[in-house]
Amino acid sequence: METAIKITKREENGVFIFEFAWELDETNADKIFTQLYKDIGSFEWAKIILDLAGLKYLNSKSIGYIADIFSNIEETERQMFIANCDEWVKDILELVWITTIVPTVDSIAEAMAQMA
Repeated sequence: METAIKITKREENGVFIFEFAWELDETNADKIFTQLYKDIGSFEWAKIILDLAGLKYLNSKSIGYIADIFSNIEETERQMFIANCDEWVKDILELVWITTIVPTVDSIAEAMAQMA
């Protein structure tokens, strides 16, 4: 049985914002990130914010996908931010040092300001 997850994509001033809700785990990570890669398309133009405000859990596979997306963004000299982590998710991201690789901010507004 697949764990419930919802991803909402919107564009704001040329920035794709992906809002995550519920949980990312072994049952849904491959499907979700396959779709996310399709939604991003060419990494050459992408500016991305992953809004994790509604995310309550993520597994190591999901963290690997996030790191891979950032590595593609970084290669093209574009920008990506993680925003709005709840404390538990932020603790997990800090534990595996992803926050030292992917810029992590408290709000979408802060990410947008740094992209400008």
